Amino acid sequence: MSAHDGVVVAIFALAYALIAARRLAILPIGRPAGALLGAVAMVAVGALTPDESFAAIDHDTLILLFGVMLLSAYLDRAGLFLRLAGALLRRFRRPRGLLVGVSLCAALLSAFLVNDTVCLFLTPLVVRLCVTAGLPLGPYLIALATSANLGSAATLVGNPQNMIIGHQSGLAFVDFLVAALPAVVVGLAANLGLLLAVYGRRLPSRPLPAPEAVTEPWSREAKVAALITAAILAGFFAGLHPGYTVLTGVLALMLRDRGDPQAIFARVDWTLLVFFAGLFIVVAGLASTGLVDAAFAGARGALDLGEPAGVAAFTGLCTLGSNLVSNVPLVLMVGPLVGGLADGPTPWVMLGFVSTVAGNLTLLGSVANIIVAEGARDHYELGFFEYLRFGALSTAVGSRSGSPRSTSSEPASGDPNCASASDLERREARRRAGPRSSPPWRARDAL
Repeated sequence: MSAHDGVVVAIFALAYALIAARRLAILPIGRPAGALLGAVAMVAVGALTPDESFAAIDHDTLILLFGVMLLSAYLDRAGLFLRLAGALLRRFRRPRGLLVGVSLCAALLSAFLVNDTVCLFLTPLVVRLCVTAGLPLGPYLIALATSANLGSAATLVGNPQNMIIGHQSGLAFVDFLVAALPAVVVGLAANLGLLLAVYGRRLPSRPLPAPEAVTEPWSREAKVAALITAAILAGFFAGLHPGYTVLTGVLALMLRDRGDPQAIFARVDWTLLVFFAGLFIVVAGLASTGLVDAAFAGARGALDLGEPAGVAAFTGLCTLGSNLVSNVPLVLMVGPLVGGLADGPTPWVMLGFVSTVAGNLTLLGSVANIIVAEGARDHYELGFFEYLRFGALSTAVGSRSGSPRSTSSEPASGDPNCASASDLERREARRRAGPRSSPPWRARDAL
């Protein structure tokens, strides 16, 4: 490793420390500023040129995140999340049933509205339901966080790492969903079984009350918001560009309001967008050293997804990496390298599923987990070890029972070493050619 590469690695390590620790005593600037510092430093030392840093930013992911934040703000203002809580109480009349309902609701919504956003809006409702009904908050908060993470693995719009995988792989929305759904269903069922086994006996058996605040009839605004959301989902399945499809729906809601949407824009988490933009550049700077490619090429022989041992090794490495550097940086680093591990969507789905399930291991393993804990802190302190006791079980069982398997025992190109070399050559050619232009409305090319 050259001296210049050593400097680049040091910058990456500093940025990662600032991101992972959230607040360092010696430099308490937080995650977004830490990523921004790393990005500027990568350009300053010559790891990337300014043009290369701009090209490293995944604009499709940022547009999609931005659009989903706006859409969720409109859905919340229309009262759809509150009405959803009422529907849960009417359908699930006992505590154990409500635990199931919270899990299924969080998983389904997270598949289309981003798990972090779903947890942001559902946590206050879950707290309200539990406090009103006199239920223990711990089981329901853990159910919300773990199920949201699992459900988000089903689609290319469920979480930021899957959005990135969509851009890297070129997979269409439906193709990814079809490949990922069986693993997600099995993983979610395993997680739900664990929730009932661990917490079921601690919950009371009495019927639950239905608060008046969640039984109001639907307003016209709520109906319109629901219809536009349904149209957005239809656009996903039709193969339209996810980011611009969401923005089109959001603009329809804005035009219907005929007013200044400043209050809606104020609910966008702008610092999160800055964080991801900086992170893209930091990881691209590290990748420019060639160290990630070399490390992956060295491990390539043990990662044959056609063999159980290869699947286990891939799962273990992704789980470890996701908890060491977080799932989004992991996907940014190894995503471009996994295409040669097997034919079809299998390696991409496995990367998305395992990196997402790994977020269930600890309270700090996923931003969604932190959002749930912080959102409930005025009523309940969800502790690190309380979460870990269930998270370790959920991650171990979920990743093993739900992890997608390759349907072929043959490597993508015969000899695994040859496959790796050719994959590296194709990737290097694409990098030198620069970013490709693509029709803005086709998800297969643009996401």
